[in-house]
Amino acid sequence: MDAVTIPAHELAERPDGYQGPNLSPRGLRLVPDRLAAGTYALVANLPPKDNNGLVVGERAALVVDAGIVPDVSAQIRRLVAQQTDRPLRYLVNTTYHGDHTFGNASFPAEVTVISSRVNRDNMTDLANEKARRADNMDADVGLLDAVTDWRRPDVVFDSAAEVDLGGRVVQLLCFGPGNGPGDTIVYLPDAKVAWTGNYLPHAGLAPMLLQGGPAPYLASLRRMRAALPELGTIVPGHGPPGDGHPAIDWLVGYLEGLLHDVGEARRTGRSLRQTLETCPSPFADGLDPRVVAALARYQLPQDLVRQRLLELLRNLHRLNVLATYRALESAS
Repeated sequence: MDAVTIPAHELAERPDGYQGPNLSPRGLRLVPDRLAAGTYALVANLPPKDNNGLVVGERAALVVDAGIVPDVSAQIRRLVAQQTDRPLRYLVNTTYHGDHTFGNASFPAEVTVISSRVNRDNMTDLANEKARRADNMDADVGLLDAVTDWRRPDVVFDSAAEVDLGGRVVQLLCFGPGNGPGDTIVYLPDAKVAWTGNYLPHAGLAPMLLQGGPAPYLASLRRMRAALPELGTIVPGHGPPGDGHPAIDWLVGYLEGLLHDVGEARRTGRSLRQTLETCPSPFADGLDPRVVAALARYQLPQDLVRQRLLELLRNLHRLNVLATYRALESAS
């Protein structure tokens, strides 16, 4: 990772009028979607709230991400018990963000928490992380009072690791910076399924550039594309599951477009405000048809969900324009 281009802390600046994702767990129900034998996406009924995952082997089970508050963690554990009688032994954090990790402390001590070393290194200041995620809690910020301990990963890795569940191996991969500096991909080779956290959303959905600009992210995505040629389904941390390589290709194109458009704005002397006002948006004409189809496939086609998602994407794009502008500014 490039210590020069990847800031140590999340971008604090936001565009005027910015509205981020509502990650409050109020009303959240995780719906198991069986992708293959012993392989489940736990899909949030109200996107963009957090998704999770479950992988079952002959000897043990593994879950992906822990939920934002203890009640969500308890829901995850109940779903595990409903789907398998194998003991839950592993929990993987795809990112250090609190909506994925605050629930770590609610899992029993015999559950080993695993993530990238960089993610663990970012899990040191609970008060600060709660303040960051409070902005995404809508009117339910008080629910974070239940989070009193930020359990850090017990086991860490740098670029790759494997977990043997008995009869099947789960690969843990870190390709470099993306949404954060240590995004962890949970890949199941026998099912060609990957849980991608905040790193890779469904094609047509924008990520959040929170720690660095598009250039390092692009390099990471290209490494992922080369390393996983047989990748099939992805289960993002937020939004509907989808096809992996179309998602990578869409995001690569989106980030390349950001670099070009914001770079051109700077070259012609436009200020940040002018760039935010004029930079083209892929969401100007509505949701990508692939996203609409995915929402329908997961029985999430309500007009309200679609409209809120479109509004969120337009806000995320403005945030990404700002982040790109600042990254190019700091590099000049």
